[in-house]
Amino acid sequence: MELLRELCEEIGIPGREERLRAIVKRELAPLVDEIEVDALGNVTALRRGSSGKKLALNAHIDEIGFLVTHVEDEGFLRLVPIGGHDPRNMVAQRVRVQGKRDLPGLLYPGQKPPHLLDAADRDKAPKITEFFVDVGLPAAEVSELVPIGTPVVIQRDFAEIGEGVSCKALDNRLSVYVMIEAMRRTQKAGFDVYAVATVQEEVGVRGAVASTFDIRPDVGIALDITIAADIPGVPDHEHVTGLGKGTAIKIMDSYSISNPRLVEVLRDLAAARSIPYQMEILPRGGTDAGALQRSAGGVPVCTLSTPTRYVHTSIEMAHRRDIEATIALLAAFIEEGHQHDYRPS
Repeated sequence: MELLRELCEEIGIPGREERLRAIVKRELAPLVDEIEVDALGNVTALRRGSSGKKLALNAHIDEIGFLVTHVEDEGFLRLVPIGGHDPRNMVAQRVRVQGKRDLPGLLYPGQKPPHLLDAADRDKAPKITEFFVDVGLPAAEVSELVPIGTPVVIQRDFAEIGEGVSCKALDNRLSVYVMIEAMRRTQKAGFDVYAVATVQEEVGVRGAVASTFDIRPDVGIALDITIAADIPGVPDHEHVTGLGKGTAIKIMDSYSISNPRLVEVLRDLAAARSIPYQMEILPRGGTDAGALQRSAGGVPVCTLSTPTRYVHTSIEMAHRRDIEATIALLAAFIEEGHQHDYRPS
């Protein structure tokens, strides 16, 4: 879990994934035949297999965050969001500011403290545009250390909670961990496996488009987390997945419809190897599979998802059993998935 801790705690918003690239290259280089970084910033690691068929594995390394747009006269930082934020989850959070040196800060909306609010204002939800960051330094020093365009992320330490793990950026550092561990575990690859740590997924699956045109794979598997809404207040039929019930084989989301034969093969592999799994339909949202599917003449795709509670917050949580199941099923597909034909008849 130390690698997962390192991946989650590091900072890397869309377009500024350099620290994650360094970790991924360090971990994948000993496991593959070639590794390179493309012009957009994707890390592509190739392990040659036996069949000549190409498999692209995509796991994005970026996380939602902010960019500094203005430093106020008092030294407070104003922000623009990068990726999907819910302002209800942003109040009174610690942040990390990636300036000329990393700075801790506090994220808070520009509103009166609760003790000063009247009844009419107390129930108003904050707007993203109202938030600022306080780094506790004189304005002149802040202006020197924090240029316009500096990345900011909500900060939370990695924690093991019961049978789960929790941190910011499990979306999608957990899947990067899954990809690395599956590559580590697989002894013989049937495919030529292209393990791609993609960039800028949170702002429109941009890295996956570029990498797919470069690789032109025969099959694509996107690796991501998915909603586990199995919590109080959510009806059973809206849970999407449940924590601890196994890896999730995606049937569809709003970005892609999975290749039916690929879904069938993944289900059969899971059953044959006694890997716990569940089927996933996500009404809104998507993964790199949407870019894989529509690029370079079209690619048969599916997403392997790890169920995660509290997505796009600083306390995202996944179950150890589901993490292990996702690694095991991905490794099985790397070894045996090349035996099947996924092109439509």
